[in-house]
Parts: sequence; C-alpha cells; structure tokens
Amino acid sequence: MKNRTEVLVFRTMSRGICPGVRIIMKIDRLIGILSILLQRENVTAPDLAEQFEVSRRTINRDIEDLCKAGIPIVIKQGMNGGISIMENYKLERTLLTNAEMQDILAGLRSLDSVNGTKRYAQLMEKLSVGASDFMTGSQTVLIDLSSWYKDSLASKIELIREGVDTSRKLEFIYYAPRGESERRIEPYYLIFRWSNWYVWGWCEEKEDFRLFKLNRMDKLCLLQEKYEKRQVPLPDLGNEQIFPGGIRVKALFEADCKWRLVEEFGAECFVEQEDGRLLFHADYTNKEELLTWLLTFREKAELLEPENLREEMKKTLRMTLRKYEERE
Repeated sequence: MKNRTEVLVFRTMSRGICPGVRIIMKIDRLIGILSILLQRENVTAPDLAEQFEVSRRTINRDIEDLCKAGIPIVIKQGMNGGISIMENYKLERTLLTNAEMQDILAGLRSLDSVNGTKRYAQLMEKLSVGASDFMTGSQTVLIDLSSWYKDSLASKIELIREGVDTSRKLEFIYYAPRGESERRIEPYYLIFRWSNWYVWGWCEEKEDFRLFKLNRMDKLCLLQEKYEKRQVPLPDLGNEQIFPGGIRVKALFEADCKWRLVEEFGAECFVEQEDGRLLFHADYTNKEELLTWLLTFREKAELLEPENLREEMKKTLRMTLRKYEERE
C-alpha cells in the first residue's frame, strides 16, 4: 500500500498532464482493468484503485465506461462481493495488438522446436481463431531453438511436467564431472536457458534444491510416491551458477580464425596484433571444454595463459603425437 505522501505527489503531477496524454492513460487503464477481469473471477474496486494508483471514484467511472462499451460487468455488494464479468462471456478479439500477438506466436512456436511436441502449435491455433492476420502465413519472426537432442528430450520433458503437475517424485541416473549417481527429486520447475533444458527440484541425496541438466539424466522414471509442496526458492540462473568456475584465458589465434571468435565470443574478445594475429582474452568455465575447444583450431591457436593449462595442453599434444607415431 502506498503511503499518503506518494499518493499526493502522483496526484499533484497528474494535474499538469495535457488532455491528450490523460486520455491515453485512461485507455491504457481501461484495457488493463478489462484484462484483469478476464483473468480473475472477482476483484474489488479498492484492489483496482491500488494497482492503477487512482482513486476509487476513478475506478467506478472506469467501470461505468466499460459497461457503456457493452462489456457485461456484474457488481456484487457486501461480503465476498466485487466486480466481475458475466459468466460465459468471451471477447471475440484479443486485447493485444497485431505486433504483440505476432511476438507471442513466434515465442510459442519456438517452444515446440525445443521440446519436440505440438502442444504450443495447438495453442497458437486457438489464439488465432477469428484473427486471420495472426496465422502462420503472415509471420515475420521465425525462431527455431531445436537441438540435436530434441527427440530424446521430449519424453523427459513430458515426464517432468507430469511430475510437477501431480506432485510425484522422479528418479534417474545423473552423470556429472565427479561421476554418476542415482537421484530422487521433487520436481518444481522446468527451465530452458542457454540452449539447454534443466529441472529445478529438491534432491533427497543433497537435502537441498538442485539444478539438473536434462541431457545428463538417464533412465528417468516417474514414481507413484507423492510429495508435499515446499516453499520453493527461485533458482539462481546467473552464468556463474549454470557455468560454475572461471578460467582467465589468454591465447593467440591466426587471422583467419576471426570469424569464429566473433561468432562465439563477440568482436571485443581479441586485439589484433601488428603481425595480424589475434590476442584473445576471455573467461572460460570448464578446463576440459577449454582444451577441447582450442584443439578444434588445430595449429592456428596457441594457449598462453594460464600456465598450468598450457603445460597440460603440451602434455596432451605429446601423448597424442606418440599414439600416431606408434602406428607408423
């Protein structure tokens, strides 16, 4: 609830708003009120007044205007009373603009591309009913987030969704850098980030909430055992959590590697040297992935720092060379 000083400041400022801006503000507020009424069975005038930072009298006038516009609004007095839209009433058209609807449909289509289902395509058809401008043929934004693992992920995603919806535990084998282990969790959130799917849940082994990457899960099983919902903290999706660790990398690349460095790390990740080579600086998160990545450049990359990884790279190259020489 805003304190009195804040409300007074808002009202004082609003008197100086020109009539045109005031009308736009009212239209936006009317659309906002209508959106809330379409989503909630019942809402009170004080709640609306607080949310839109106006007086109850203003809300009452807004409700009258909506009634005049043909929206069948019902007002009930007394305990459990409030404002609602007549039961079974539906708007023929969406409140969203064409551009907003296009963005929503593009986002829904991208969800089907990552989990291999047609659930969101079916939802798109429902949203597009009576609005031919929103249909697929007129789309200008196409998003495909699918990966090589889409087929194997689809079944896992469905099981996890069912586990969350029915409050049933999951069991699976999990592969991590420190080895594999059998886990039982209470699933709470499915997360898609950085082109990967994760599940956030309470892990019985760790007795804490953990983030599990679906690609590392095997033999996923939905158990009959149910669980009581906990107070669930939102997962920390910062880069340092999903990509733990931090390795300060310094390396030299040949000039014709520029396109890859720009694509993968951006144009600011290197400084061009007088001889044309590229002095690369970046933070990397995993030693093994770093060494593997550098090897994809073959002789066109030289790791300078950190020194311990440079020595490890030299050792790896010597051992690799020895294997090839032994077969000659």
